[in-house]
Amino acid sequence: MVRVGLATAACATLVGCATVEGVFGRSGPRLGTPGFVQGFLGGVAAEEPRTALIGRDILAAGGSAADAAAAMGFALGVTLPSRASLAGGGVCLAYDPRRDQAIAATFLPRAPSVLDPGSDRPAALPGTPRGLFALHARLGRLPFEQAIAPAEQLARFGTPISRALARDLAIVATPLFADPNARARFARPNGAPLDEGDLLVQPELANLIGLIRSQGVGDLYQGGLARRLAEASRAAGGALTFEDLRNTLPQLTTTVSIRLGPDVVHAAPVGGSVGAAAALRALAARASAEDAAATARAAAAAVRAGADPQAVLEGAMPAGGALPALLGATTSFVVVDREGQAVTCAFTNNNLFGTGRIAPGLGLVLAAAPGIGAVPPALPSVLLMSNSPLRAFRLAAAASGGEASPIALALAAREAMVGRSAADAVSAARPAEADRVGRVSLVHCAGYLPRDPSSCSWAADPRGFGLALGAD
Repeated sequence: MVRVGLATAACATLVGCATVEGVFGRSGPRLGTPGFVQGFLGGVAAEEPRTALIGRDILAAGGSAADAAAAMGFALGVTLPSRASLAGGGVCLAYDPRRDQAIAATFLPRAPSVLDPGSDRPAALPGTPRGLFALHARLGRLPFEQAIAPAEQLARFGTPISRALARDLAIVATPLFADPNARARFARPNGAPLDEGDLLVQPELANLIGLIRSQGVGDLYQGGLARRLAEASRAAGGALTFEDLRNTLPQLTTTVSIRLGPDVVHAAPVGGSVGAAAALRALAARASAEDAAATARAAAAAVRAGADPQAVLEGAMPAGGALPALLGATTSFVVVDREGQAVTCAFTNNNLFGTGRIAPGLGLVLAAAPGIGAVPPALPSVLLMSNSPLRAFRLAAAASGGEASPIALALAAREAMVGRSAADAVSAARPAEADRVGRVSLVHCAGYLPRDPSSCSWAADPRGFGLALGAD
């Protein structure tokens, strides 16, 4: 200690020697480099494995949950474009323990204001890039450009096809390959769809992400990239306009919420999220799983029909609303950092592979405009729980699976609340369709975070092909 003190004092008197670090060197990686954080990092769960790995790396580099969410959202546009293209959209919930504040970011892919008569596959307006940028601007720590760089690398140098993407390709390969651009990207030389483990290289998409990284997200909505996207969508039968792109803005609002015991349950003001929160409240009041599922459907339908989300969550259920027979495909993830900041997101193209066409020159799978023809809007389902007196995080979860997602999410959250680990909570049996198609990603800290990191567990649904990672 005496030698260190003398060296420090000597350093202060030398020209060009400003810190002890200059004498002894760094003891570890710099902020923004994986390995900067050691020990407890937080937790990540996602329906696509590569996305979870990227989220873990961002946390290990000292990034916040919002940094990881931005990285994971852009990565999904590369690794799972069937459900989460960067031309699609979604909804996120975020919790900031420093302010004890929960935020809902809504950036769903919506229909254009005017449909071009010549468009045979109307495309939705892309919400994801601006939505994730807005969330990151509020809660991020690392530069946004650094957060989205891993997605660019995956697209440029290639990533192995995951089982999740291979499954989606197998379902829709025949109609998808009617588009020559989609066939060139997703088919083998013999015409068969790429399978699990095949390398997917997307140079046009890599260039697009590189331009977003260097020129800013705004360029995709009101600059040269926006004009290119409008022209490319027209060539693909989608016909987006520059004016609509410029006016495509995310909404960052407070959440709708209810109390369950000492905790607050937060929902986004969209049908699936409100339905999941209403079902969780019903389960806490000892309703059966079947009755809670009915509550979830009624709440989701009411919000989609225009009812006030907070009023519905508090028990007001206007009559008349109904969910369509089919709902758009979704995917989701959850990420929590070691300080208790949490983000849970669900993404959609409103259809598997959206319109089934790729914007030429940009590499974007165009999302389908909702409510037009037979295209059903999605039902993104996300939940988050916090404790205001403790200014602490407890639970974050998200689900996919159409109409089954809200009740699947509520049941898994309830299992975690009564003391089961995250893995047991997402594995527990559910009734009927929720057990067959519901997919839940969940992080739970029974002793709250950042108070008790040892109480945290994380899991991806074993019914799917996801991955969950944490401190080790």
